[in-house]
Amino acid sequence: MAAQALALLREVARLEAPLEELRALHSVLQAVPLNELREQAAELRLGPLFSLLNENHREKTTLCVSILERLLQAMEPVHVARNLRVDLQRGLIHPDDSVKILTLSQIGRIVENSDAVTEILNNAELLKQIVYCIGGENLSVAKAAIKSLSRISLTQAGLEALFESNLLDDLKSVMKTNDIVRYRVYELIVEISSVSPESLNYCTTSGLVTQLLRELTGEDVLVRATCIEMVTSLAYTHHGRQYLAQEGVIDQISNIIVGADSDPFSSFYLPGFVKFFGNLAVMDSPQQICERYPIFVEKVFEMTESQDPTMTGVAVDTVGILGSNVEGKQVLQKTGTRFERLLMRIGHQSKNAPVELKIRCLDAISSLLYLPSEQQTDDLLRMTESWFSALSRDPLELFRGISSQPFPELHCAALKVFTAIANQPWAQKLMFNSPGFVEYVVDRSVEHDKASKDAKYELVKALANSKTIAEIFGNPNYLRLRTYLSEGPYYVKPVSTTAVEGAE
Repeated sequence: MAAQALALLREVARLEAPLEELRALHSVLQAVPLNELREQAAELRLGPLFSLLNENHREKTTLCVSILERLLQAMEPVHVARNLRVDLQRGLIHPDDSVKILTLSQIGRIVENSDAVTEILNNAELLKQIVYCIGGENLSVAKAAIKSLSRISLTQAGLEALFESNLLDDLKSVMKTNDIVRYRVYELIVEISSVSPESLNYCTTSGLVTQLLRELTGEDVLVRATCIEMVTSLAYTHHGRQYLAQEGVIDQISNIIVGADSDPFSSFYLPGFVKFFGNLAVMDSPQQICERYPIFVEKVFEMTESQDPTMTGVAVDTVGILGSNVEGKQVLQKTGTRFERLLMRIGHQSKNAPVELKIRCLDAISSLLYLPSEQQTDDLLRMTESWFSALSRDPLELFRGISSQPFPELHCAALKVFTAIANQPWAQKLMFNSPGFVEYVVDRSVEHDKASKDAKYELVKALANSKTIAEIFGNPNYLRLRTYLSEGPYYVKPVSTTAVEGAE
């Protein structure tokens, strides 16, 4: 088969407009195993195929792109980088986006290869074309270009090529295309900055990080909303958080939240700013962040009572993030009756809000109530029990009711709440004393889709693996849970058939 493909490839090289040969070659290549093509890689001559891309013929271009995709896969990245430099450069300025995506996918392979990436770094013109691809209309082209440049910058040589040459001017020039392209460049800069303190240093020296932060704290509310997402990404790294703190950015964000009450357009950026602090609290110390920036906690409580579902959703997510570890739980507990009212509101919303917000409420409840067995002190168990009670008059029945609704996502989210409390003795007692609850847990007929079966299995596993379950549920029920566990999530009970004498 590989020999037939090579013969057809030679035919393509000899003819002026070989549409039939291209179709035949395309068809044959689909059946040739890649390892066979690799053996013939040295004989592959791709120049004619690249030349055909220059003809303004849609079907030829589509066929050539598909054929080249297959053949280039068979070649080593170093070979592609050294022998097809000119073709790659032409591919990046081709009017057809499919050709650009093909070329960028090959550049992606090259930059992943430590031997081949040098060929790219030594080709200033090619690097320039990759930068200019960020400014294209096609998002897939731009994303592929960002990915390649981000990968190039993982080495010292790559950082120097990007930030200590004319390429930086090209990057700044591309940014002027429009707002969307400017944000794409910021996305690249944040991605590079997140790798290491050294990478961040290159990016700050370039002036682009400063420009991003200036836009974040500027007057344009829509720009703020976009920039905060990127700054939050930077804050995921320790060195990124240190930099933001040193530059006074965290204080500035806090001050903007303080002034949000008098800003009629604050709803555009406030959700992102609150999310930023939520993530910051979990990555650093919930107690320190909440004590230093009390406006953050205040705003979260305010937002849970908002009539705007976007605001409520972000507040609920943030409470869930904040209460995902013990220190955060204790910070929330200190707010006393205010937090109890918030829990009551979340419990109410999980039953009455639109489906998407219901799911977010249930996820937050799971996060708040989960307590790893090694952290189950008497005080913390009393706390999670009181939180559970604050959600509704009969929270167990509330979540059981939600789990019976005909939405798999809701069903799974409700099961997740049960799973979160399944290893806590007070919850096990509640479950055992609730009529029909144990039967509900081991009943496989309730779940019909894979996600629901998996969610139920996680609940059974959490119960079965708890040290207190046998004592609270009793041995017969404990054995039912162990049996369910050993049979796996997708077990189907065999239907027994009885043979009747004389039956057809």
